[in-house]
Amino acid sequence: MHCGGLSRCKLALVFAVLMDLVGVASLLVGVFATVEIQGQDFGDFLLYSGALLLVMAMGGWVFWYSGNLEGLAEGEGECEWPIHTPGQIGGAVDRLARRLSHRIKSHRERGRDRERVTVQRSQTVK
Repeated sequence: MHCGGLSRCKLALVFAVLMDLVGVASLLVGVFATVEIQGQDFGDFLLYSGALLLVMAMGGWVFWYSGNLEGLAEGEGECEWPIHTPGQIGGAVDRLARRLSHRIKSHRERGRDRERVTVQRSQTVK
């Protein structure tokens, strides 16, 4: 897998870094400095706005990260079933996930079957 660095989504990266810097600076000033203008204290405003800027920065990081994801090449993500990789944790996790998924699916199907039987019984009673 070739890493191209920061080649894509530069705008989202710049947005995220700037929002991080301004948000952290706003939080620190709001916590440690006494900011008063004409007798009004702006410490709480700086704290809340810094927190909101950091939340916006997280959105920028998500956009940057998702914009830099590359799809799998042809055949790269395909699995051969059944997966048996003795001695590797990845194979055990795959088997556990497959088993859990099968149990959830069969539990849901049993619930749907019970609903169908209940509906059929109520229709025949009428």
